[in-house]
Amino acid sequence: MKVSIFYIYIDSDIMKRTKWTDRKFTFDFPEGWMPDILERLRGTPPRLYAITKDLSEQQLQFKPDGKWSIKQHIGHLCDLEELHEGRIDDFIAGKEILRAADMSNAKTNTAGHDQKDISILLTNFVHKRTIFVQRLENLEDNIQLSKAIHPRLNVSMRPVDVAYFTAEHDDHHLADIREILNLLMKN
Repeated sequence: MKVSIFYIYIDSDIMKRTKWTDRKFTFDFPEGWMPDILERLRGTPPRLYAITKDLSEQQLQFKPDGKWSIKQHIGHLCDLEELHEGRIDDFIAGKEILRAADMSNAKTNTAGHDQKDISILLTNFVHKRTIFVQRLENLEDNIQLSKAIHPRLNVSMRPVDVAYFTAEHDDHHLADIREILNLLMKN
């Protein structure tokens, strides 16, 4: 069965996207949300497969206004799995402050993701994401209840919050990819 990709054109000022670094988060939901959030995290790779399966190499490498290509967005998600896993390590080690992200995205900017085969990018992401989800699932209860400060947001987070934050970040990049697709459809 072939699934169509839906394209949405947003011309409304109300619907303009908020920059990732301008977003604010409130982490006040129960730890019991973890299974639901893990489903979102598991769902990112299939969504990426569905979005990219019929795209040409030219489309996958298209960089609107010098911004990242679809391949670079996927590579970036894969690059950040190391950070997410490191934050699990931070909780296990009882650290008060979670490790910081490299906001310059040096790893992604120098990785040459556009030169990699899309199947390799997706396979690597699936592998790393599977490990991250399994680690979150297997955390002991005392670690699930632990807290540490997110360095950029300056808010206290639990593992469930890190999972939610990661799922939100995934969706942010999926929306970026959708914007690229919308531009490609207009051209």
